[in-house]
Amino acid sequence: MNFWQKLYKTFITNELNLNDQLAAVRSILANERTFLSYQRTALTLAAVGFSLIKFFDGLWSDITGWVFISFSIITIILGIIRYRRMRDLIFNLETRLIDRLHLKEDNID
Repeated sequence: MNFWQKLYKTFITNELNLNDQLAAVRSILANERTFLSYQRTALTLAAVGFSLIKFFDGLWSDITGWVFISFSIITIILGIIRYRRMRDLIFNLETRLIDRLHLKEDNID
């Protein structure tokens, strides 16, 4: 079972109250938006780089184009790394919260 299936299964079984569920969903969606903005930025950098290489003549435009393309690749990699780290952090926080809720329920009984 992957991360999303575990997290959504937790929501479906109502182990979290509504406020915690909504906070988790907001965090997940914010992480996805951030990931998409990294990819959008990388795509823009690549488009600028290819445009400089293709449509302008000269050594400096070629060098600048390849620099933009290199930054594009770096941005993609950084976006993926950041997305995965934040996804794991959100999952770990939700897991700890669920564990604390179970401990409270056990202490009450």
